[in-house]
Amino acid sequence: MTQSSSKNELFKILGVGFGIAVTVGGTIGTGILRKLGPIAAQLGEPWLIMLLWAAVSLYAFLGTLCTIELGTSVPKAGAWYVYAQRAFGSYAGFVVGINSWLGTCSALGFGVYTMSEYLALLIPTLTGYEPYVAAAILLVLTCIHWIGLALASSFQNIMSVLKGIGLFVFVAVCYIYGDEVTAEQAHTTTSKIIATGSWIAPVIFSLQAIFYTYDGWHTAAYFSEEDRDPGKNLPRSMMGGVLLIIAIYLLCNLAILHVLPMNELSQSKLAAADAIRLIFGEGSGKIVTLFLMISILGIVNAQLLFNPRVLYSMSRDGLFLPSGTSVNRGGTPAVAMLVTSGVAILLILIGKDACEKLSDIATFFFVLGYASGFASLLALRRKEPALPRPWKVPAYPVLPIVMLICSIAFLIGAVIQDLASSQFALLFLVISYPAYLLVRRANS
Repeated sequence: MTQSSSKNELFKILGVGFGIAVTVGGTIGTGILRKLGPIAAQLGEPWLIMLLWAAVSLYAFLGTLCTIELGTSVPKAGAWYVYAQRAFGSYAGFVVGINSWLGTCSALGFGVYTMSEYLALLIPTLTGYEPYVAAAILLVLTCIHWIGLALASSFQNIMSVLKGIGLFVFVAVCYIYGDEVTAEQAHTTTSKIIATGSWIAPVIFSLQAIFYTYDGWHTAAYFSEEDRDPGKNLPRSMMGGVLLIIAIYLLCNLAILHVLPMNELSQSKLAAADAIRLIFGEGSGKIVTLFLMISILGIVNAQLLFNPRVLYSMSRDGLFLPSGTSVNRGGTPAVAMLVTSGVAILLILIGKDACEKLSDIATFFFVLGYASGFASLLALRRKEPALPRPWKVPAYPVLPIVMLICSIAFLIGAVIQDLASSQFALLFLVISYPAYLLVRRANS
């Protein structure tokens, strides 16, 4: 086991198994179990629903190919931040890094709050105390992470295995015990496409939901600095993780569409639970609720693992608190961890609506991060042609250019179709430069 020789260095103790586990755990949350209902209400056709899921699956797979080159050629903690900072300079890195970090803080707070709501369903006496329960859950997880990377990564491995097994069991149950919907039941006449006569807004809405559900396919790249052999392990971790996610997502969608009539699905707030209730009756609801809690716990643990790495890397480059480079005896970025947990808890106590709104805005920042990564790949090829690249993206430069164009097109569509959320994202970009100057002045 190779550990750090300095208190400001991360431990190089991770391998392929953790990379796959953190990718699966950092991506698959409740989105696959919740989002299909609102998407069905927008689209109303099974083939169109599956087409969009397949399209974003392809995007994630091709994006993974691009990110592997970045992660193996620049094996530093922080992912998108590191690549943008190296390719375009400190300001670009600051914008990408702080937006990535804040977006994940909001998703972290929203995830733990949602988990506390499900816990209140199982233990009714907790009703009304959800914010405090959520804060307590996050504090317990923070303590686990504080003990060290070895314990936190083992916990992640267990959560990811349980989550993967649970979802494959769900698919099997739907096909073995569920009755297939008829051709008439597979369609609805109340979709937004039919109601408005336009497909643009429903498709953009659905893509936003699917992109949010898929965010995390790049999670293993955050830990390339802590991998024992990133040149060899990162390609296996990222490819194995994203292919497993794609298989789970497509199979779960097909399973739900197999048993739930479209009219019911389009009104469902929790499609997976409704599918199980349809098969086994109302008494099965608690089983689904328990699984949802495990699913959320896995993604929250992964977010608490990778998000402090962004602040750690930014601090090392003089773009955050100087003390942010501190690493404790267990290999945890100590100050970055406390700041991340503190901000997430603050958002929880402010209220669920604040977390949920920021989570909606976060989709814009997530795709902005992807776009910055593809642009960084192209820039680094020109700027540093001699940089060692253990893995090179196939079909260069066509593939990263196509991915960059697709990302920009989505961002433009999101701004036009969801101005309410996008205007806050654009406001963050406007105030980022004064914030950057303030941080640089403080560190100088």
